[in-house]
Amino acid sequence: MLMLFRGINETVMVGDDIEVKVLAVDGMQVLLGFKAPRKIAVYREEIYKRIQEWRLDHEKCNRNFQKNIDSLFQQKEIACD
Repeated sequence: MLMLFRGINETVMVGDDIEVKVLAVDGMQVLLGFKAPRKIAVYREEIYKRIQEWRLDHEKCNRNFQKNIDSLFQQKEIACD
C-alpha cells in the first residue's frame, strides 16, 4: 500500500486520468474530491462491497434460472412429423 501525506488543496494523480484532491480536513475526517473519466466508477468501499454482493447474487440467480429453463426443455419432447 502506498501511503502519502497531502495537505488541503494538494492532489494525487492515479495514472494519467484520475485525480484525487484533499478538499478539507475536520478532525478525523478528510473530504476528498475525485476527477475521473465517466467510464471509471468511484465508490465508497461499503457501497462497492454491496454492489459486488448484488452482482454475485444476480449471477447465481441467472445460472439457476438458466438451469431451470434447460431442464424444462429437456423434459419436453417435441414430436415433429
